[in-house]
Amino acid sequence: MKKTIVEQLAAFAATTTFESLPEAVVMESKRALLDSIGCAVAATGEPKGIAGVEYARVLGGSNPESTIFGTNQRASAIGAAFANGELVSALDMDAILAPGHVSPYVIPGAVAIGESVGSSGKELLASLAIAHEMSNRFGKAMDNQRLIKDGKVSPPPVFGYASTIFGATAAIARLQNQSSETTAHSLGIAGCISPVNSQIAWFEHAPSSTIKYLMAGMLAQQAFTAAYMGKLGHRGDLQVLDDSLYGYPRFIGSTRWAPEQLTLNLGSQWYFPAESVYKPYPHCRIMHAMMDCVIKVIQEHSIKPDEIESLKVYVEGIAERPCWLNRKIEHVQDAQFSMAHGMSVAAHLIPPGKAWQDPKIVYDPSVMSLMDRITTEVHPDYAKALTGNAASRPARIELRARGQNFIEEKNYPKGSPSPDPTTFMTNEELAQKFRNNANGVLTKDKTERLIDAVWNLERFESVASAISLAGTGNG
Repeated sequence: MKKTIVEQLAAFAATTTFESLPEAVVMESKRALLDSIGCAVAATGEPKGIAGVEYARVLGGSNPESTIFGTNQRASAIGAAFANGELVSALDMDAILAPGHVSPYVIPGAVAIGESVGSSGKELLASLAIAHEMSNRFGKAMDNQRLIKDGKVSPPPVFGYASTIFGATAAIARLQNQSSETTAHSLGIAGCISPVNSQIAWFEHAPSSTIKYLMAGMLAQQAFTAAYMGKLGHRGDLQVLDDSLYGYPRFIGSTRWAPEQLTLNLGSQWYFPAESVYKPYPHCRIMHAMMDCVIKVIQEHSIKPDEIESLKVYVEGIAERPCWLNRKIEHVQDAQFSMAHGMSVAAHLIPPGKAWQDPKIVYDPSVMSLMDRITTEVHPDYAKALTGNAASRPARIELRARGQNFIEEKNYPKGSPSPDPTTFMTNEELAQKFRNNANGVLTKDKTERLIDAVWNLERFESVASAISLAGTGNG
């Protein structure tokens, strides 16, 4: 009998070995892990991160088995996964991968369970690779918010990152040594307890909810539930991905369903390494190319913020929505998505990192004042650029200062693999981003030891000693 899609994904998760992984897959898994830990460590003073850590205490558990990144606290695996998910996503500086964000949803659970059961570095890396590949394939199978129809931007009416629950569950199940059969039930359960896709509502309502497009801690928690219920004998819906009329694509709200993307060359062809994007700025990726442009102009011409008479930025077609157009900064998180605020902070040449959400910067009179001189307009070539190369994020800025007009354009922002080799973020650049994020939280010695540990994670018989370096306690 032909296996269902869930069963095929389960076999992929349970039987893929570290030794079978291509070198690029192993390295990208390490890069995603290092970047995510750095984003989490930087966010320990952020409201969203603080709330996540506090809730980890509420979740309780008598065994403090897993590290909460950037703190001296430990918690149950499920508590640490919740906290770390919230920390990774707090600054919006975490990696991008279709369907949008993946790492803050799939890494925390895998790391927490891996640390608690003493998984090897090879096993953790294999689980992370499986989780990212599976999530990326769901992004290819379902709606995309950057879809183009008849030459125009055509975002779906329902969208989100809920499908990452399959990759997150698969990673946990793998580290629990679940068989293919048990993993299939865990994945079948995951599909039926999946969070809703509420992201479009989040786009349209300003000021937007501070849980953002999907609460990372909650998804990690649901993945734990799915994996444990499968392990404890619950039966999952093995047909949930084969049934387009009543199954997952229908109740999760996707208007597009291309299930062949989930299983085509599964295990022999890996897509996610070539599509992973890293963020130099703690701000929505939509603005990064424009930020690159405005920083270049200001640095080359030594322009001061108060000299800027006007700044017009041409943005992606999906960005003309309330959460991005918002100019009412009531919470520091509002600054992550407000186009006017983000461009103003960039124009002040504030080094990218947690300082961008420091209330002293967010509400600085000069930053707030410049917002009034910043306008946005949809880039006229946006749709055309996307149909040419999916990595395109066309940007144009027109800055007027000292009675002169300065124009700068860019098609690919820093951090993206693209036809422009300079946009790729190298391992050393990622390590430097990590150092910047860890500064003031981890000691320099522990920072360097942690970087080295991640780059050499396959050498660890137990990841517990490596992951504990992400905490501020002894280690």
